[in-house]
Amino acid sequence: MKLGTAIAEIMKREGIEILCGYPVNHLIEHAANANIRPIMVRQERVGLHMADAISRVTSGRSIGAFCMQHGPGAENAMGGVAQCFGESVPVLVLPMGYARRISNIEPNFNSSQAMKAFAKSSEPINLATEVGNIFRRAFTKLKNGRGGPVIVEIPADMWNEEVPEPLNYAPVLRTRYGADPVHVKEAAALLVGAKRPLIYAGQGVHYAKAWPQLRRLAERLAIPVTTSLGGKSSFPETHPLSLGSGGLAVPRAVPKFLSEADLIFGVGCSFTETSFGIAMPKGKTIIHSTLDPAHLNKDVEARIGLVGDAGLVLDALLEEIGKTVASDRNASAVVAEIAALHEEWLAKWMPKLKSNDAPLNPYRVLWDLQHTVDIKNTIITHDAGSPRDQLSPFWRPVEPLSYIGWGKTTQLGYGLGLAMGAKLAKPDKLCINVWGDAAIGFTGMDFETAVRERIPIMSILLNNFSMAIELKVMPISTEKYRSTDISGDYAAMARAFGGYGERVTKPEDIVPAIKRGIQKTQEGVPVLLEFITSKETEVSRPGT
Repeated sequence: MKLGTAIAEIMKREGIEILCGYPVNHLIEHAANANIRPIMVRQERVGLHMADAISRVTSGRSIGAFCMQHGPGAENAMGGVAQCFGESVPVLVLPMGYARRISNIEPNFNSSQAMKAFAKSSEPINLATEVGNIFRRAFTKLKNGRGGPVIVEIPADMWNEEVPEPLNYAPVLRTRYGADPVHVKEAAALLVGAKRPLIYAGQGVHYAKAWPQLRRLAERLAIPVTTSLGGKSSFPETHPLSLGSGGLAVPRAVPKFLSEADLIFGVGCSFTETSFGIAMPKGKTIIHSTLDPAHLNKDVEARIGLVGDAGLVLDALLEEIGKTVASDRNASAVVAEIAALHEEWLAKWMPKLKSNDAPLNPYRVLWDLQHTVDIKNTIITHDAGSPRDQLSPFWRPVEPLSYIGWGKTTQLGYGLGLAMGAKLAKPDKLCINVWGDAAIGFTGMDFETAVRERIPIMSILLNNFSMAIELKVMPISTEKYRSTDISGDYAAMARAFGGYGERVTKPEDIVPAIKRGIQKTQEGVPVLLEFITSKETEVSRPGT
């Protein structure tokens, strides 16, 4: 069989049902012939974002895949690959490459070389007879260990090459590994003996599907839980022990409990230092459970390292803790403390959350959104900048994988592709991206992809006609040259693309517009609701 047919068959055997991409890449035709649905985007980065979400919302059980043209297509895709790397998301990236005879001659772009620095692995196909071995290595890396993009480059002169039949390929194994029992015993003793412990849960809990174990541990020892943005929704934020999630903006309870903790247990996290994550206080005893030993002592000093799958680690800890703590501890005191902090914090923010101002306060829009949709059946993601900081502290997910959080690198426009990929993987969910007028300028053309490919997402656009968070750092250029001003009628754009677009300017119209938008998505129509908002710059930072 031809090489392209063999690759498509391998993808099919590995359970890939969707191939995001942009031509010319001949794999698109081979995949379609194998009944793998091709989704064509308007720019490569968005296609990678869609593949990214497919992997995320399935805990990596369905691997997102993306293919693109050699040269400019591969060059344009680099940002999306880098975002997957920063977020540790397993995505199969299949660029075409220049013909083998010129693939290493400058200035030709060699994907397997250029992307190696931000990929889990990177390999070209140089012999058709090796295709099975190459993809065996690729899928083994995608299914095991910490996630990341895997590059398999297909040179343009390979498509007519023959692969021996029958195709020698079986889906690769998926395996887990757990922590050293000695360290589990030590960690359990520390957790049991701590006076004010705190759990910090990362997205490794999602990939391990370790949500029940996380909840059991918190309840058994009455430990408050916070999450990273990537780990958001791994613990229900309506739970009495939830402090909420942390990013650049946080609920008040998060920094207070962190500062007063005597022990921090990070599970399924990297503790990577970032401006868009929780800063770990100095001088704390830290137990670090991570899938990747390279993360130990990378940014924080760990007392104990538990290297392994978050589910296996939590199972082992619960078994060990059960030897001395046979029933749930009384959580009433810590629950009351958390509730009081939440109440005090929300009271401070309620004037914005329920503001009747026009232009609309973005906090009011997002508050009404949260109280209009069915949270349990919604998957939502923020975008970079203000939408992230205005949404993440206040949105309270109750189901795992219902919030796609991100932030180690913050590409504007990321949220649109994530919402579309989530909808492809979970068609019964209401999938929402919240973005600003800066983000839509980067990827807004791909709203047309949602229309054309029949992906009925709901986009919530907060339009303040400005780069609002830059106002404080660009006062002179703003005053003299209006450098932070941006504008557009984006609801009209959505209608022009064939979707449903509505512009909202009055507080009383927010909820009715959202309800109309939900109805349109149920009818199979992508929706863009454009809310005209104020230049709000205040966010819930520690101490506010």
